[in-house]
Parts: sequence; C-alpha cells; structure tokens
Amino acid sequence: MRCGKLGMMKKIVLAIGCWLLAIGVSAQKDVLRADSLQEVVVTGTGTQHLLKDAPVQTEVISGRQLRQYAGKSIEDILGGLTASFAFNENDMGSHLQMNGLGNSYVLILIDGRRLHGDNGGENDLSLIDPHNIEKIEIVKGASSALYGSDAIAGVINIITKKHREQGVMLENTSRFGSYGDIRQHNGIALNYGKWSSYTNFQLQHSDGWQNTSEEAISQTEYHITDSRNKTTNRHTNWQVAEHLTYQLTPKIELYADGSIYWKRIYRPCGHHPGVDVRTYDLQYNNASASVGGKWKLNATDVITLDADWKRHAYKYVYTDTTLTDGYVNGHFTNYYPYFPGDKELQSDQQLTHISLKGVFALPYEQTLSAGFDYRYDWLEAPMRVKGGKATDNTQALYVQDEWRWLCSDRIAAHITGGLRLTRNEGFGTRLTPKLSAMLKLHDWRLRATWSQGYKTPTPKELHYQYIRNMSGVYLYLGNTDLKAQTSNYFGLSAEYTIGNLTLTLSGYYNKVDNMIALVTIPTSEAPGDLIVQYDPKRVRQYQNMEDAKTYGIDFTARYQTKHFTFGGSYSYLDTKAHQYDTDKEVMREVTIDGMAHHKANWYATWNRDFSKHYQLGLGIYGRMSTKRYYQIDGDGKGYQIWRLSTTHQFGKNLRLEAGIDNIFNYIDKTPHGLHLGTTTPGTTVYASLTLRFNKGKKLTNKYKRNLNQRNNEEN
Repeated sequence: MRCGKLGMMKKIVLAIGCWLLAIGVSAQKDVLRADSLQEVVVTGTGTQHLLKDAPVQTEVISGRQLRQYAGKSIEDILGGLTASFAFNENDMGSHLQMNGLGNSYVLILIDGRRLHGDNGGENDLSLIDPHNIEKIEIVKGASSALYGSDAIAGVINIITKKHREQGVMLENTSRFGSYGDIRQHNGIALNYGKWSSYTNFQLQHSDGWQNTSEEAISQTEYHITDSRNKTTNRHTNWQVAEHLTYQLTPKIELYADGSIYWKRIYRPCGHHPGVDVRTYDLQYNNASASVGGKWKLNATDVITLDADWKRHAYKYVYTDTTLTDGYVNGHFTNYYPYFPGDKELQSDQQLTHISLKGVFALPYEQTLSAGFDYRYDWLEAPMRVKGGKATDNTQALYVQDEWRWLCSDRIAAHITGGLRLTRNEGFGTRLTPKLSAMLKLHDWRLRATWSQGYKTPTPKELHYQYIRNMSGVYLYLGNTDLKAQTSNYFGLSAEYTIGNLTLTLSGYYNKVDNMIALVTIPTSEAPGDLIVQYDPKRVRQYQNMEDAKTYGIDFTARYQTKHFTFGGSYSYLDTKAHQYDTDKEVMREVTIDGMAHHKANWYATWNRDFSKHYQLGLGIYGRMSTKRYYQIDGDGKGYQIWRLSTTHQFGKNLRLEAGIDNIFNYIDKTPHGLHLGTTTPGTTVYASLTLRFNKGKKLTNKYKRNLNQRNNEEN
C-alpha cells in the first residue's frame, strides 16, 4: 500500500513538472532579461554594484524567490534554494556548514551588521525573521580583509525589507503547519516627515517530533527502544525589535534600534538515567541596542558610523531537584543543589562593536573604502569558566581600492584590492590581504579571487569547560594553548548570460592552518583533578589541527521568462585535515565533520496574473545530499526531499501561501546519539495568510524613483 502511494505521488510530481516545463517553453516568446542580474549587491566589496558587474562572485536569493518558496525559517530557505549549505539542527543550534566549514567560519550579517547569538558555538538563526527579508546575498571565501574575524568560509548578508511609504503601514503574517508549527509576524511602519519607525514582532513555536524511540547502542550500556528523546524538542521563541531613523538634514541620516528576544526549549523526561532523563529546560535571553548614522558628503562620497551592543544569555531552567558541580562564583563546588523553577546561568556573552567607514570616489574610475573596527567580547560563565569571566578585544584598520576600466559596453575589467591590519590582545598583529578581479567579455564574465583569512580563538574555545551525561560522563575542555587560525582562499568562476539563461561555474580551494576543532583525547591527558572528579567516559578538547583543506566546484543555472523560472545548483565538496593521534603517535588524515561530497537543489516555478486582483504562483522544489561524514558517532545518511508550494496574491494587501513539504515522506530514523542526515519528520503541510493595511499619501512617480534609489543605497 505504501509503495503504491509513493508511486502515485511520484507520478503527480512528474506530471506537474512536465506541465510547468511546457508552459515555460510556450512562453519563450515572452522573453525578459533575468531581473536578478539587475539586482544591486553590496556584500562582496562593501560598495554598490549591479549583480552582473560585481567584481566578487555573489549569489543572490531574490525577493521573488523568497516569496515563491515561502520558507518557514532561514535554515529552510538556505537549505532549499542553494546547494552550498548544509544544516544539522538540534537543541544547541543549527550547525550550519558552508562549502565544508562550520558556522564559526561563516559571518552572518543583518543589513551589513554582525549577528550575535551563540547556541553551543552556533549562531541562533531564529533571531532572523524570515517574513522580514527582502533578499539574501552570499559571498563565498575568506573576506577577513573587509569584515574581519569569522569570515573565513564566507559571508551571508540578510537584507531586510524597507518601509518608506509616507503614513501608516500595518502587516500581519500568520503561518500554521504540521506538528504545531506556528510562525507569527507583525509589523508597524510609521513615516511622517523626517521621522521613520518600524516595529517588528515575531513568534515561532513547534511541538517537536520524534522520528525514533531507539537509542544508539554505542551511546548506552544496554539496548533502549522506548526512549523519550525527541528528534526536535518542543520550543517557543519571540522577538520584539524597533528601528527608528531621523533625517537630520538632506545629507545626514541618524538611526537607533534595539531588540529583545526570548527562547525556551522544553525537554521531555524519560526513565533511562544518563540517556533520556532531563531535569532542566534550556532558556535563551538576547538583547541588542545600536545607534549610528550616514553622512553623504556629495553624490559619491559617504561616511557611516555604527555602534552595536549585543547580549546573549543561556540558562538552565530546572524542572526537578538536581545536584550539580562546577565553578560557582569562580570557585569549584561539589553537589550544589537546584530545585524546580531555579535558573542557572551557563553563559552570558556580550559584544560591543564600533565601526567607522568611509567610501570616496577617486580619479581614474577608482573607489576607495577605508575604516576602523573595534570589538570587545565579554563572557560570564560561573559554572563553566574558572574565575567566572573571560574577555577579548580586537582593533582593526582596513583599506580597499576598486578600479574600473571600461573599453566598451561589452568589454570591461574591474580590480579590487584590500588590506586589513588586525590587533588582538592575546594574539598580536596580523595583516590579511584580498585581491579580486572581474573581466567582462561580451556575454562572459570571468572572476578570480585570492584572499587570506584570520580568526582568533573565542573566549569559549580558550576557557570553557562542561560535562554531558550520556550513559556516562562526556567531558569537554577549552584550551588556552590554542593558536590563531589563518587561511588562504583561491576562487575562479565563469558566468555566461544569454537572453534569459544564466550559467555559472566556479571552483575554489581553501586551506586553513591551525584549524580549531573538538578532538577526542585520551583521558590521561585531561587535568588530574577533573579525572578524579568526573571519571569521564570520553574527553573532548578544542585543539588546533595541523592543517585543513576544503575544495570543490559549484554550478548554478537559471532560466527565466515572464511567467516561468527554472533553475538549480550543484555543489561538489571534498575536505582533508591532518590530526595528531597521541595514542599511536602518528599523524592521520581525517575529513572535516559534516562534509558531504555531493549536494544539489532544483526548482521550477510558474506565475500568472489572471486579473488586476489575483495572481497565482506554483512551484516545485527538490534538494538532495549524499552521506555526511563525521569522525565519531556515525555518518549522516544521504537524502532527497521534494516540496510543492502555491501562492495566491489578492490585490496588493492580501496574500495566501500553502504547500506540502517532503512529498515522498522521507524520514531518517537513525537512533538517538548518532548523526542524522536530516531531521525532517516526514510529509508536512503548511498555510499562511498575510494582511497589509496602508494609509498615507499617494506616491508620485518622482517620489517612487527617489524611494527606490534610497533603498538601493541602504542595501
């Protein structure tokens, strides 16, 4: 019966796909140049360029793609619309990977400013409201010369929607899906004269799900088939954010914004000690505040100043009486009692970041960017850091010059060179250069990049210490002997555009020296007092690998007409790293955790206006990954997942989205304690409704042009 249903679903998907393809072929007379090539991008150089002329290879997920795909989260969007990313979500974060390197090597920006919210070393991506995204810009490869630390694998810049219409705008999006999935977005925009305000509220909730009740035998002392552990736990989070701008003069704009965020993960309690007995939930409290401004000196020159403060606090909320041990107020304490309702701070991370930047036009078609960055990190972790606190501060100066040479409309060149001088209090001074070039030859664009990366160890990697109970004690240790990580990135790409078709092929090689990773070490190498105290089953410590390499090929294709879009991407990846085996006293070659050799995604969409008041959109999406490799706890299985989405636009202010995800009901039932290829619960359905209300002045054509120009400048 199940096989019959699966065969029928495949036939339905193939029939819809053929229908969409036929529509696209018949619509070829309606040829439009791909509008995505007219996108203005800023992430690669920090200055504005049309996507087709950007000197640094940039991948864009456009607003049109976002609206058609209707993803519920940033993980859903990135995993479904580009092959460069992989996720392995659990309570401690999303575990993002980009071309083989993990979250800590990927810089995530929101409107050009750093995201801060650490879950177990991973950014908490639920801080990003998917309903408030205008587009996403992705730059692969080391970008430390421009952005500093954390940009060894690449940069993801989330561009949020701008609401500039005069008057009042109210919007609400309510989304409901399987397993109690609720997504709520509310926005209020007020624009009067020189003042603009946008208040955003988002709520996310899921009841969670359990794909299997079996525990991995390697993680337990006996076979368990009735575990209460869930694949994804029930969780709730909400966020309120405010952005206020004031046009002081026609050339000076000031802003202030802030946010508060709360998240709780509810963990079920079973009856197998050390495996599924949970005596506490997890709670996260974030807050942020920023001020800054932009001063346009003239038509080409601008100075910007940003000052950010961001906080991320992580706590245990006890649900049963619990005896713990660790550092309390900087002193080691045995069997400290907590009772139901008590909260225990695990870490409080605070970031202060100040950035001053200027962009100036120079003679001979040159643009100079220069700036100063100051970063101060403060960590309080009474139970996990000896002494209770740790700090780090970094200062940097950078300069970048862009030179454009235009022979004709069909032949041009663009060269960008940058240099950053970074000083860290614990690791000294380092220069990181970057050089990029783009050559335009008729319908071809050839790009090349060489860049160096630099990343110092985080306070957690240096000082953190904690235990996990998994049918025995697992001890995790920081390492004050860590070295700073450096990288050399080389990238080549060729892009060909003819009419509606755009093809891009790129290759890269990224060599990371002194890469920091959690490594299993002999218990004899752990501090003696901890061995006596915990008698650990396994000890893992942050250590530098001798070297690590990632290299691969990415291919993307996109064909677009007035009504039909077809495309996809493929990513081949390989990694190698050398790690010293202290037991055998030899160097051994290992893969980087989470690596999959092959990943791909594909899509076909169709949109049609049936009247002035109704537009229909249909889309089929697919994604796949081969096996993901890990050093311990098994490999993640390969998978293939299909998705069907529909969108219905009624006038300008009412929109309905509905769809089916994981049409063929793929479920990874790997036992708990081992790595999963994907955490999907199988086939799910969703529906969302968006309502907008506008009350303000009717926009003139001149005002619309000024508004579009202003939004492009901000992006």
